[in-house]
Amino acid sequence: MSRPTKAPDKAPDRITTPITGGVGESPLRPDGTLKVKGEFAYSSDLWMDDMLWGATLRSPHPYARIVSIDLSGAWQTPGVHTVMTYDDVPGEKLFGLEHTDQPVMAHEVVRYQGEAVAIVAADHPETARRAVDKIVVEYEVLEPLTDAEEAVFATDAPTLHPGGNLVRHLPIRRGDQHATADVVVRGEYEVGMQDQAFLGPESGLAVPAEDGGVDLYIATQWLHVDQKQVAKCLGLPNDKVRLMLAGVGGAFGAREDLSMQVHASMLALRTGRPVKIVYSREESFFGHVHRHPAKLYYEHGATREGRLVYVKARMFLDGGAYASSTGAVVANAATLGVGPYEAPNVTIDCWGAYTNNPPCGAMRGFGAVQAAFAYESQMDRLAAELGLDPVEVRVRNAMAEGTTMPTGQVVDSAAPVAEMLRRVEAMPLPPAAPTDSYDLRELPGGVSNTTHGEGVVRGIGYGIGIKNVCFSEGFDDFSTARVRLEVIAGEPTAMVHTAAAEVGQGLVTVQAQIARTELGVERVTIHPADTQVGSGGSTSASRQTYMTGGAVKAACEKVRGLLLDIARERLHVEGQLHLDGGKIVSDRHGVLADLAEVLGDEVIDETVEWRHRPTEALDPTTGQGFAHVQYAFAVHRAVVDVDVDLGLVRVVALDCVQDVGKAINPDAVVGQIHGGSAQGLGLAVMEEIQVRDGKIRNPSFTDYLIPTILDMPPMKVDVLELADPHAPYGLRGVGEPPTISSTPAIVAAIRAATGLAIPRCPVRPEDITGTA
Repeated sequence: MSRPTKAPDKAPDRITTPITGGVGESPLRPDGTLKVKGEFAYSSDLWMDDMLWGATLRSPHPYARIVSIDLSGAWQTPGVHTVMTYDDVPGEKLFGLEHTDQPVMAHEVVRYQGEAVAIVAADHPETARRAVDKIVVEYEVLEPLTDAEEAVFATDAPTLHPGGNLVRHLPIRRGDQHATADVVVRGEYEVGMQDQAFLGPESGLAVPAEDGGVDLYIATQWLHVDQKQVAKCLGLPNDKVRLMLAGVGGAFGAREDLSMQVHASMLALRTGRPVKIVYSREESFFGHVHRHPAKLYYEHGATREGRLVYVKARMFLDGGAYASSTGAVVANAATLGVGPYEAPNVTIDCWGAYTNNPPCGAMRGFGAVQAAFAYESQMDRLAAELGLDPVEVRVRNAMAEGTTMPTGQVVDSAAPVAEMLRRVEAMPLPPAAPTDSYDLRELPGGVSNTTHGEGVVRGIGYGIGIKNVCFSEGFDDFSTARVRLEVIAGEPTAMVHTAAAEVGQGLVTVQAQIARTELGVERVTIHPADTQVGSGGSTSASRQTYMTGGAVKAACEKVRGLLLDIARERLHVEGQLHLDGGKIVSDRHGVLADLAEVLGDEVIDETVEWRHRPTEALDPTTGQGFAHVQYAFAVHRAVVDVDVDLGLVRVVALDCVQDVGKAINPDAVVGQIHGGSAQGLGLAVMEEIQVRDGKIRNPSFTDYLIPTILDMPPMKVDVLELADPHAPYGLRGVGEPPTISSTPAIVAAIRAATGLAIPRCPVRPEDITGTA
């Protein structure tokens, strides 16, 4: 292939053709059409001709001793290939995301309803389920511990784990701990247990390998942390447990923890056959963690002008039977417990406890949701006590760039809280409901025809959310990206390979956008995510665009630098060069050559491990320290109609302002804001796992309700782009803040409509009507 050997004396006639689909644009998602048409392959669609099916026996009791297990009925079932229990775990018997406290299968005791006790592999899924039903377990049923506050403080509470019932206690102490104020408001609040309610149930396929290892095709949020835990439980080195990301049907935090990964791998290695496990919808409710239910006790003190003097809070988060990420959720709830407000004096204590309720862990908002419901409720109480408008009291206390957080950390990038409030307040309100005619679809109760407008009252409420982005407290948070640049069929092509999980948020699209922007090439391919490249970290904490985007950007910059070095050598040119539209461009000479001509047959392949600026652990006594990388903010205004006779609520409008730093993909940003707001709406008025005496009463989408398209109101979304100088492209994480602020805004609107205190979410009809 001929190559240019000398730079032209002047810019040639050739000009660059702008690359489309780069940063700041909204290219079509490569998986979007397939998903809309139902043609996308999810993990539950995996298939191999000779595979077996796995099934799990689960405890019916929240707390019990295992007296005996009789497996004979399962072994005698035709088509069953193996039956396994705790004793058959070949490696370490315990696993855990932050604490190694959860047995692969129950041993001696079960700590929650649904805990795995035994697993079966058979030649048909129905055979496996029937074999599971033939396993006989004798239990000594024990009285479950179901209250987190009692678990921490009651002297007669049973000890559920060797170290006690406390997962973590974090105190935050700043300023005068004995400060007094002119006006004091107090409140006790509760947040129910919310489910992530992803539509794709837990599923995966484990394939035994010739080297004695296993290849695991799995829907997860963090391939490498799964690999580490699975390998330990199997007694294998990491390199013999290879994970490939299968199609993920939603996640929202629940796929951070292991579900069927170890079980499928054990069965595959024991039988020498591929083994597939797919949870039923009911089993999914038992098979993953949920949002922590919370009790929160708050006290706000303020001047008569409405300025906060102090905030005091005591929070109890129910972690359920095993720790999962409870420790980190406690940290978020505590460090963000004042909200996006300036308070000179802070006293906060947050406890995360073990109980015999279902395990709780990561869910969108991650501790900030529970705290926000309480502190925003308090701001409304304070406004009412002072006779101030709810927006005004928030503006007077709004934090800004330069504010010192309760942890002592100074906010060193944009924090436009007051501006966001004024913007959402200024948005046009929906028209008043007509008094002479009604469309049933626009009334509480909808087409059930429960009202024609009588007893329907409108209310308006506001909510603000603050969320940390990326992992905190000194965690070694990094992401790895490999970028390869070569000429394929005459066209420069970039390949991006990371282990970051695409769970529906659009990360595959963002990686390609960054590569196009940094390398000036049109064609970008995304390698399937797997553990053959370094860790991409978890798809959580609103971190992937920041972290894996940062890693892809850094790897592309390294590739670009090497390419431009090649260009200088081959073109005999000095000075600044850059890539644009598939061309090598000189600041002095203009377009020099086609990128493909310069690169020729060479391949540039670089891998970069990228980190954000370091954070530090919090002082265990005072909670002081530079704990968080970045803060993100969202503000909602909700308009609701409430049928006060029947307790039915219709959300009429849910408008939002959010600062995203830089909209890498504007359409995806708006989509994330809509999606997060929908989950916040669910928590406000309908979504709750009903747990009584440790038992789930509604493990189905018939009884666990999630918002549909008919429940979501029109949304006006105002996206601000105030760059964070510490972040790639100045971006901020987007996915979590709208979930945090939408719930308190909706509940505030219900309070405004009804005049009721409503200290709990989700709001039930009886909370409005006063009937049991």
